[in-house]
Amino acid sequence: MNETNNINIIELKSRLTDLQYQITQESGTEPAFSGIYWDENRGGDYFCICCGNLLFTSKMKYDSGCGWPSFHHEDPDAGIKRLPDLSGGIVRVEVRCGSCDAHLGHVFEDGPQDEGGERYCINSASMQFRCDV
Repeated sequence: MNETNNINIIELKSRLTDLQYQITQESGTEPAFSGIYWDENRGGDYFCICCGNLLFTSKMKYDSGCGWPSFHHEDPDAGIKRLPDLSGGIVRVEVRCGSCDAHLGHVFEDGPQDEGGERYCINSASMQFRCDV
């Protein structure tokens, strides 16, 4: 995370849980089927846990069976960044918040074909969900 994003590391460490910090700032991954949003089915919006940037809506979410929240599109204004990730001996595409550069997860090309074919595989700990109710 760079200083131009106006998010102070000390403030993040005091506000985020250890897991949220490890995932968003150190590119960690939560275990499959352990995050609070992998099976969330209510209507609402998903925001970056670090800066509050709108990332996804429940209309973009689907059950991919992978154990992490999956989305077939990002919000048009999310500005999610894509970076090559060669860690772990495989080639993946990392996705980061377009506003604060927090690590969110990865995007794969095995999503629903009728929705464009992408699957955003996102860590629950990198997001905050706000229900429509």
